[in-house]
Amino acid sequence: MREHHVHDTHDHEHGDACGHTAVQHEGHTDYLHEGHLHHAHEGHVDEHNVAVTTHNPNACEAGHACAGHDAAHAHGEGCGHQAVPHGDHVDYLVSGHLHRQHERHCDDHGRLTPA
Repeated sequence: MREHHVHDTHDHEHGDACGHTAVQHEGHTDYLHEGHLHHAHEGHVDEHNVAVTTHNPNACEAGHACAGHDAAHAHGEGCGHQAVPHGDHVDYLVSGHLHRQHERHCDDHGRLTPA
C-alpha cells in the first residue's frame, strides 16, 4: 500500500484545464507541478513519487542517445524540462521519457505516459 504524503498548503485545483502536465501513475492521473507529482484525493493533494521499477529503472546508460535535446544539454533546475520525483532523486521529462543527469551524459529512466 502507498504511503500517504499530503502536500502542505496547496490552493491550486488540478484538473483538465489547470495547465499542468497530466500523467498516468499507478492507475490514476497525477499532475506535474513545480517539481512535484500531485494527486487530488479526498479534498486534499497527495505528493506522489515515481517508484524505481523495471519500467522506470534507476540505471546508468552511458550510451543512451538522448532524443529531445542535444548532447551538450545538462538537466537541472531551470533547464527547461519538467522535474519529476523518481525514487530518491529528480528526473526531467523529455519527449515522454524520464532523463537523469549523470556525469557527462543523461540516463533514460523509462517512459511516463501522458494522461
